[in-house]
Order: sequence, then structure tokens, then C-alpha cells
Amino acid sequence: MSSARGRTRVPVRSAAALAAVVVAGGALTACGSGSDDSGDGTLTVWSMENQSDRVAAAQRIADQFTAQSGVKVKIVGLDEDQFSQLVTSAAAAGNLPDVVGGLSLTGVNEMAVNDLVDTDAAAAVVKTLGAGTFSARALQMDVSGGKQLAVPSDGWPQMLAYRKDLFAKAGLPAPDTFDKIRQAAQKLNSPNVAGISIATDPGDAFTQQTFEDFALGNGCQLVDQSGKVTLESPACVNTFSFYNDLVHNYSVPGAQNVDSTRATYFAGKAAMTVWSSYLLPQLAGLQKDAAPSCPQCQADPEFLAKNTGFVTAIKGPDGSAAQNFGELGSWVITQGDRSANAQKFVSYMLDQGYAGWLGLAPQGKIPARTGTTAEAGKFTKAWAGLQVGTDTKKPLSAVYPADVIQSLQSSLDSFQQWGIPQGQGGLAGASLAELPVPKAVSAMTGGTVDPAGAAKQASAAVQDIQKTLK
Repeated sequence: MSSARGRTRVPVRSAAALAAVVVAGGALTACGSGSDDSGDGTLTVWSMENQSDRVAAAQRIADQFTAQSGVKVKIVGLDEDQFSQLVTSAAAAGNLPDVVGGLSLTGVNEMAVNDLVDTDAAAAVVKTLGAGTFSARALQMDVSGGKQLAVPSDGWPQMLAYRKDLFAKAGLPAPDTFDKIRQAAQKLNSPNVAGISIATDPGDAFTQQTFEDFALGNGCQLVDQSGKVTLESPACVNTFSFYNDLVHNYSVPGAQNVDSTRATYFAGKAAMTVWSSYLLPQLAGLQKDAAPSCPQCQADPEFLAKNTGFVTAIKGPDGSAAQNFGELGSWVITQGDRSANAQKFVSYMLDQGYAGWLGLAPQGKIPARTGTTAEAGKFTKAWAGLQVGTDTKKPLSAVYPADVIQSLQSSLDSFQQWGIPQGQGGLAGASLAELPVPKAVSAMTGGTVDPAGAAKQASAAVQDIQKTLK
């Protein structure tokens, strides 16, 4: 996704694509890292924050590090959709960057499965900064096989946004469980306002992120610990059934995608929607090209922001705990002879340079490091005061109440993604390229298959993808 709505995970057949290059190219990790040929020891840092203004801002932070340390740094903006191809080419040439910043979980796992990350260096940074200063869940999501693959920096949650005013008038509780969501959708659905607007587009990764948000809280996983695909489990079939019920009975007609779900909610024509935290400045009217259009919004651009509540973790009847889909951005240190300086740089970017890095897009960069050993909460406090918006700028804390800010800050503690806890990040990334779950959701909501059939279709497709990775 674009910066306006959050980025998707890397849609690549990660393990298969890169492993082939590793076999063909030999021991690539022994070739050393760094794509700077000047020989002056400059660190090359790939940044997934690739918009020109963000690259420039990141370079200014890096220059401050250089002034302090004497280590030169070159920031190179990279489109994450092109990451797999570029890292494959760089690995084959023995020309990897020294550091990759803002990399998604599947991007991290893509590099790790092919031994392109320096796990000792990542662990050393965590130790230096203090493991206790990070969100425990975020830290764990960057661990595989007992090794620290990368250092978590920040993330964005998928959230269920709901109209607090409509809920209060109807006497409804916050929609944080399947039953409460269904109850609210049923009671608030009318010819003028849909109960909920959620994605069904078969070609949009956003559809999977939305479905996965519900699935995680219902105990529906992509695979089990042995790597067996589990999309036909009762928990998953029940999630498909729940999703189908919402779409057929309480949503708007036609295929819905990342843009139309937002537009429907912004027009005041849906009581609930599911979107990422990138929605926050737009909802507050701080971005003219994606501003609310509801009748009340003409007089008060912040009407929806004032009357929207957010659920950052949902629990289904088959789930053991409330969870949510979220994307984590991490710092990766590659194998190479500049590891010591790379560690210093990453430590700086998670300390003195941290507020500046988070400030590139605060709505999508909720800090995974909350504070320091000496000052707990330092960075969450700083984050709340960072300005968001394009045409008008304000801190999130100036628009949203303290409970919303707190729920966002704690959302990383309930983050999860399919395949990551089971060590199947490669399969998760490869599946996102083929979009078997969105295709199954579309077939189901279009009436081609029932929920059990959708689960079976998605499962078979993921198993086919899995075979290509072996």
C-alpha cells in the first residue's frame, strides 16, 4: 500500500526466489556487504520509506549520526514492492546494503531464510538498548529459531473503526468481539447506513489483511507449528462464515476495496469499517485528497474523528485471546565487515534519531521501543506529540482522546501475522503474491462457494504455493 494507507507485506515467493540465487551464486554472504564502492567505509542503508521527502529527512538524521560518530551514511529509498528483486540482485553480486530500515516481517524472513542477516549484530543492538525497553510482542516477532533476525522499530495496526455516536444512541457496547460486531451491524444497518463496510476485492492484499484481522482473534491460523496448512480448521471455516454474514447482510453492495471502504465510512454511510492506523489523519480532515465527506463534516472537518472509536484487538468465539493484524517495520543488519558501525547506526536510529524516524509518518510508525532504561515511556510520549497530516498538521494527541492514543500505543502488544510464529514467513509472503484468501473471500461473497468451500479453495491454493517453496 501507499503511505496513505499502510504498506503491505512483500508479495514475493521469497524462499524459492532467493534460494535459487544463493545456490547459483555460491556463498554470497561471504562476499561482504555494502553497495558503496568508494572504499571510505560509508554505510549504505536501504530505506523502505522511499518518498523523496522522507528519504531527505532520513538522510538528515543520518548526517547527525555522522557528525557524532564520524561514520558516513548514504540513505537509498527503495520501493518495497521491488525489494525481493533488488535484494536478490545485490546478493548475487555480493553487493548487499549494510542496513535495511523499515523492512516488513516477510521481508525480514525472506532475508533470514537465505542467511543474509547478521543475527548476532541484531541481538547485540537489542542488548545494548535493553530488551525491556521494547514491546515484548514486537521483539518476539523478529525472532526465529531462537535468533534475533532484526531489531523492531515501529508498526501500524489494522483497526476496527466505529461510530461512537451511533453506538451510544443504540446502547451498543464497543465492537471488540464477533458477537458484538454482528449485533451492532444488525442493529445499525439501514437503507441509508450500512452496518459495516469491509473489503472483498480478490486482487487487493487489503482484503487479506482485513480477513486476517478477524481470523487471528478467532484462533484461525494459516499453518500449524509443523507447517501444515490449517485454513480448513473449524476456527477458519467459522471466520469465513462470520465474514460472509457481515458482507451479505450488513455491508454495501459490490466489490469493496481499500479505497471504497474508507469512502463509505467517510461519507457517513457505514457504522463500522476496518482500516489501518494510516486512517487517523485523514479521518481528522488533515489530508484534503482523502477528507471525510459526511453531511456533518462540512461544518466540522473533525466530526468523524470526534465520533469514531477504535478497536485494536478482536476476539472470536474460537479464539483464546483478542489479537489483531499488524505490520512491523524493522532494522536489518546484513552480513559483512561493517557490522560494528552498522550496529552503532541502528542503535542511534532507535535512540537519539528515533523521534525523527517516527516523525516520517507517525500514523504508521507506532514505536516498538517505548523508552530507555533510564526513562520509561520516553518514546511513546514523544510519538504522541509528533505532527501528522499534509495540508494541515497536528499531533494525533491534539485530535484524539487519551484512550485512543493509549490503545494505539499498546496495539503492538497484540500484533500478529499469519505464518510468523510458526516460522513460515516465506509462505506468508508468497501467499500474498497469489492472494488465495482474497480470491476465496470474493468467491464466497459473490455466491460461488459457501464458507466451507471458500476455506477449502484457499487451503488448496496455499498448499500449491507451499509445494513451490520446497
